[in-house]
Amino acid sequence: MDEKQKKFFKRVVPTMAFLGGLCCFTPIVLVLLGLSSVGFAASLADTLYGTYKWAFRGVALALLLAALGWYFYKKENVCSLDALKQKRRKVINMILITLISAIVAYIIWLYVIVELIGKGLGIW
Repeated sequence: MDEKQKKFFKRVVPTMAFLGGLCCFTPIVLVLLGLSSVGFAASLADTLYGTYKWAFRGVALALLLAALGWYFYKKENVCSLDALKQKRRKVINMILITLISAIVAYIIWLYVIVELIGKGLGIW
C-alpha cells in the first residue's frame, strides 16, 4: 500500500464510521454540552437508532463510495473503462479493503466506544 492509499484510509474510513454512528452519538453530545436531559437524550437515541439508523448508515455508505470514486478518478487517473480494466485488480482490492475496514471501524465506534460512553452517562 502506498502513501496515497494510506492517507486516504486515515481520512475517509474513520469519518464514515463517525457519520454512520451519529444516530447514537448525537444524544451523547447533547448531554455533554448540557443542551438536553438524560431522559430526552435516551428518547432521542431510541428514535434515531430505531427509526433512522439505516438512513445514517446509507448516507455514510454513499459518501464512502463517492470518496472512492473521487479517489480513483483524481488520484489514480482511472477515467475510462480501459484504465479501469488495466487497474481492475487494484480497484477491486481497494474497494473491498475500504468497505471491510469501514464496517469494522463502524462496529468498534458504535458498539464499543459510544456504547460505553452512553452507559457511563446513564443514557442507556
